[in-house]
Amino acid sequence: MTRAAVCRRFGAPLQIEDIEVGAAGPGEVRVRMVATAICHSDITYVDGGWGGDLPAVYGHEGAGVVEQIGSEVTSVGIGDHVVVTLIRSCGHCHGCTMGVPVTCDTTFSLDKNSPIRDAQGVALVHGLRTGAFAETTVVHESQVVRVPPDLQLDVASLLACGVITGVGAVTNTARVEVGSDVVVFGCGGVGLNSVQGALLAGARSIIAIDLADSKLAAATVFGATHVVNARAADLIDQVRAITGDRGADYVFVTVGAKAAFDASYALLAKGGAVVLVGMPPSGVFSEIDPGTLAGYNQRILGSKMGGSRIAIDIPHLVTLYQQGRLKLDELISGRFPLEDINAAIASVKSGEALRNVIVF
Repeated sequence: MTRAAVCRRFGAPLQIEDIEVGAAGPGEVRVRMVATAICHSDITYVDGGWGGDLPAVYGHEGAGVVEQIGSEVTSVGIGDHVVVTLIRSCGHCHGCTMGVPVTCDTTFSLDKNSPIRDAQGVALVHGLRTGAFAETTVVHESQVVRVPPDLQLDVASLLACGVITGVGAVTNTARVEVGSDVVVFGCGGVGLNSVQGALLAGARSIIAIDLADSKLAAATVFGATHVVNARAADLIDQVRAITGDRGADYVFVTVGAKAAFDASYALLAKGGAVVLVGMPPSGVFSEIDPGTLAGYNQRILGSKMGGSRIAIDIPHLVTLYQQGRLKLDELISGRFPLEDINAAIASVKSGEALRNVIVF
């Protein structure tokens, strides 16, 4: 038996229960989890913002040690330290062959049959294809990436989502050019990594926008050249003043808030792009002026998980961290045992935390 935080009713506290996790199938890997960070996507699911079935074990930003591999697994071995992601890819569908594995449309055995059962043998939803709010999980081989054994696994867990999503939105989706003016809406875990991505890309100005002054202060640590409180009545004027009255070449919206989406278009320069990174609850819509968008040659780009190719991007990010060019330790606001997961979630929801990590 293993322990897990189980969601049995949307909006209710998670329950710590004994569960059974199945063996690894031919192309699958069973991982003993060491750390799992809490992402807003987990919280949106727990609160019912995207619907879904219950009961479920959520959690998708994890790292651990491989304890079993299937007969067809070749990329990792027993005892390897790995980052565990939700990105499951076949390698041969259209999306995968085009180099965008986050759009893989193959149905896997794990999609049909959850590896998780409760103490009574009832199947539990394998939340976000990962179920990392449990001491053990089974995922497809494509979802794991080996990391150096001397990399702390609580730090490594951040690479599974928040870091690859934020940095990847800049480097993979937008491909920000040197000398660009960049705006980042939202300075949580993903937003701060978009700030870091813009710094790595050589942006001329990096303007961080948030409602919380504490997060704006954090953004300066991660590389923001300017900060603006989202409540400022002259928000547009401040951005235009910083950018030489042009507007931003790229606006990254890293929070799932309608107000941020709606405000982003007015900050764009001619030829600029809004990059939608944050995901709102179902039913949230944003309006655009298509005439302005076309007339000014502007673009709207969606960015799922930063368009990451995890086998390439995660080792690269590890190298940047080892070189002191990527901040990871500073993202962790608190470490919690599994029994305190509800307190960790409450801290994230209140806006106090950048990333809280469950340490098993």
